Amino acid sequence: MTQMKETPVTSTLTQNAASGGASVSLENLVRTYGKVRALDGLTLKIEPGEFMALLGPSGCGKTTALRVLAGFEQLDSGRVVVGGEDLSNVSAQKRDMGMVFQSYSLFPNLNVLNNVAFGLRMRKQSASKRRAKAGELLEMVGLSDQAGKYPHQMSGGQQQRVALARALAIEPRVLLLDEPLSALDAIVRAELRDQIRSLQQRLAITTVFVTHDQEEVLSMADRVCVMSRGHIEQVATPSELYARPVTAFVAQFVGISSRVPVDASGREVVIFGQRCPVRSGEGSSLSGPVDALLRPEDIAIAVDPEGKGFVTRKSFLGAVTRLVVQVGEISVRVDVRSDVGSEIELGTHVRPSIVARDVLIAPRKVDVLSDPATAS
Repeated sequence: MTQMKETPVTSTLTQNAASGGASVSLENLVRTYGKVRALDGLTLKIEPGEFMALLGPSGCGKTTALRVLAGFEQLDSGRVVVGGEDLSNVSAQKRDMGMVFQSYSLFPNLNVLNNVAFGLRMRKQSASKRRAKAGELLEMVGLSDQAGKYPHQMSGGQQQRVALARALAIEPRVLLLDEPLSALDAIVRAELRDQIRSLQQRLAITTVFVTHDQEEVLSMADRVCVMSRGHIEQVATPSELYARPVTAFVAQFVGISSRVPVDASGREVVIFGQRCPVRSGEGSSLSGPVDALLRPEDIAIAVDPEGKGFVTRKSFLGAVTRLVVQVGEISVRVDVRSDVGSEIELGTHVRPSIVARDVLIAPRKVDVLSDPATAS
């Protein structure tokens, strides 16, 4: 796959970006489809030049929010403000948004150069300016030698980079990415996400990225907005989102968590015989029977013939090996260094302990005893 050029870019796009991208404010957005409330009072502020990811399962409202921002969907109520200007009643064509779709949406009858220049043609720019700008954008995405090809002659990754160049050609105030990598194979997807992030940082363009892939947002975004049922569960940096989820939904959607039934009292719980403070957030005031949500790295194990746990499954993940440990009636995931994991056989008795400084708790689930190794 051809690499994007890292040479300095002197286009007007870069010059405009140098002054800072546009701020975006979504204010109390409500959008319904019949009895379904796709957006339920969603409020989100995006800083100029920020890469914001909207993350959540199918049906959570993330794509609806993106389409509302683009002007493709009408609101029941609420406001869309970009750069201090209320765009709620402004048509999509006049919002100066660049959009990249999952399906590429290139024109099959136009070559690569003319696909990139299409938006400029709609804006009545001269043919010479269109060619110059399209050539510059193709150079930026590493496809200057592909200008005369047609979409069907290119790989999926190349087509998506053409779509990105086309979106950037109109010098948008905001770049919108609607699951642009999901149709690509794993290797191309990983490479292209790094290239998109690098280009976005160079141009300092405000970007909103919709995906259901947690790996993409953790590696690309400045901040992540996790959505569920039309509302926001948490907005945080990727590292904070993973390390300090504030709701059970976030803890289980971003990363992997095992649920361990415990009793909460005085903002403490006892897990594997240890007293652990309860993390501030959803459920922190609960008492009585609850579930503690533990990341695989929150738990340590020591091989102990008298230990109350034993290993039931091993999965080699490269630098770490993930073990499933049965402790009484519950199963928990534990990550260990692979050089350590290679020495631990199935059935080995171990003594689990908690190494997290505090734990997130949530209301008790009746299916908590299910094997986490088979849970989604």
